[in-house]
Amino acid sequence: MKTLQPPGWPRPKGYSNGMAARGRVVVTAGVVGWDKDERFESDRIADQFAQALRNIVAILACDGADASRIVRLTCYVTSIDEYLESAKEIGAAWREIMGKHYPAMALVEVVRLVERQAKVEIEATAVVPE
Repeated sequence: MKTLQPPGWPRPKGYSNGMAARGRVVVTAGVVGWDKDERFESDRIADQFAQALRNIVAILACDGADASRIVRLTCYVTSIDEYLESAKEIGAAWREIMGKHYPAMALVEVVRLVERQAKVEIEATAVVPE
């Protein structure tokens, strides 16, 4: 896996501009921050973000991938303001779950998600070496 960083561009904080990898592609659906019984344990965006990341890692593990193999995340949140207000907590959860791995990432604010209680939904793409 290779991080793509054009010369002279400032290094992004918390994500990469691009990633290149070869191998088997593993993708997830949009994953929300509920538990294995489809219950939200918290209404806080930081807690739901952390749980969604844990859920993604569990899904990827089903096919031999782990967080370090993620090349792209698309995150949908119902409030950019709430996300920014929770950035320190989300960052701490990120480091706990993802370590120092920062894939290419997009963050998009949406009016609402299919699961009414959800404040975040994340899609992941991972590449596992053959």
